[in-house]
Amino acid sequence: MTHINIKEILWKLHIDSLTAMQQTTVEEYRKGKDLVLLSPTGSGKTIAYLLPLVQSLKNENALQAVVLVPSRELALQIEQVFKSMGTGIPVMSCYGGRPAMDEHRTMKSLNPQVIIGTPGRMNDHLNKGNIDASHVHTLVIDEFDRCLEMGFQEEMSEVIAQIPYLKRRFLLSATDAPAIPRFVSEGDFLKLNFLEDEEQIPERIKVYTVKSPEKDKLEVLFKLLCYLGDKSSLVFVNYRESVERVYRYLLQAGISCEMFHGGMEQKDRERALYKFSNGSCNVFVSTDLAARGLDIPNIDHVIHYHLPLNEDAYIHRNGRTARWDASGNVFLILGPEEYLPEFIQQIPEEYVWEGAKPKPAKPQWVTLYIGKGKKDKINKVDIVGFLSKVGGLGKSDIGRIDVKEHYAFVAIRRNLLKETLAVVSGQKIKGIKTIIEKTK
Repeated sequence: MTHINIKEILWKLHIDSLTAMQQTTVEEYRKGKDLVLLSPTGSGKTIAYLLPLVQSLKNENALQAVVLVPSRELALQIEQVFKSMGTGIPVMSCYGGRPAMDEHRTMKSLNPQVIIGTPGRMNDHLNKGNIDASHVHTLVIDEFDRCLEMGFQEEMSEVIAQIPYLKRRFLLSATDAPAIPRFVSEGDFLKLNFLEDEEQIPERIKVYTVKSPEKDKLEVLFKLLCYLGDKSSLVFVNYRESVERVYRYLLQAGISCEMFHGGMEQKDRERALYKFSNGSCNVFVSTDLAARGLDIPNIDHVIHYHLPLNEDAYIHRNGRTARWDASGNVFLILGPEEYLPEFIQQIPEEYVWEGAKPKPAKPQWVTLYIGKGKKDKINKVDIVGFLSKVGGLGKSDIGRIDVKEHYAFVAIRRNLLKETLAVVSGQKIKGIKTIIEKTK
């Protein structure tokens, strides 16, 4: 087995100690049982299974574990957490929306011990013989309930059927998952339920109602965002068309915002998510696609522009704020003929305001697009060095950096944007000429 120092990993992840849920999960995993972990959104389930998983890997260049997920965003998030652990264990993600051939080339050069992928893309690679699953001993299905809701039963069944020597199964869910289908296993699973004692709304979240005198809530939403200032706000809307309408209104009103829904191109979703995560915009307007499976840190406010359709949606939306030990606020905007759904157990207080406030200031960060990425041998160190040496930026002037296959995003101080672009435009990174511009 691979020698892994848990304390060193936690230090790299900036985590002081494991939660009770994580500690219990690690201990039970080590006993060799098949597990079902039920724990709320934002409680740290990814760390709970990755820690014992990396300890179970052997020192051999073979694929040993497969993690199935319902979305590319979750695959990328888990891959990022895995790499942040600093174990040196090769890992990669696979998902639709990009050429499978590129992934196959990465597999051949990387020899990953762990692959995180969506069921359809994993099947594609298995059917083509791109993946040798003969050494795979562990299967993890993250957001198992959501995989079933999205109709991935057949794809997951096909993946499992092509793993001949599977020994361990680990299912994770933020809701009390349905019965485990026979294609996963006919054996017994140990259920670790950390949902039972959870309140619908944790104490560290304050919930408010906001009254809108008009059926169209746009003016009230704008006024609320002005009151909330430059803090980060996630606005939930029930329909894609409504997301675009709300986004356009806020943008025209001078609010720094991005939108996110399943009908967008993956690259556009990725760009929007990155800008919100790195602090280049304050407001993120989304369908329930953003309620689960996205690691967006430090969200101060969740706003239900449209009321959630059921209790699960309500809980998952609210779970985007007050993650770990942080606190947060939830706002439910009610039109003149709207009432709180019966599933909302605690009656919120009404949010009261007087007068009007100015619109929030622009965020202190802005995002640059660099037209080269991993395929061009560009990494974070190269980008920091380039912006420091050529752009004249200090360490504190450079924020989060994300390097993708063919391009990269980097956050820099907004007040330094013009002078930075003036000196870096047309310059080469590692001898490669590329586009460097403000992300639209």
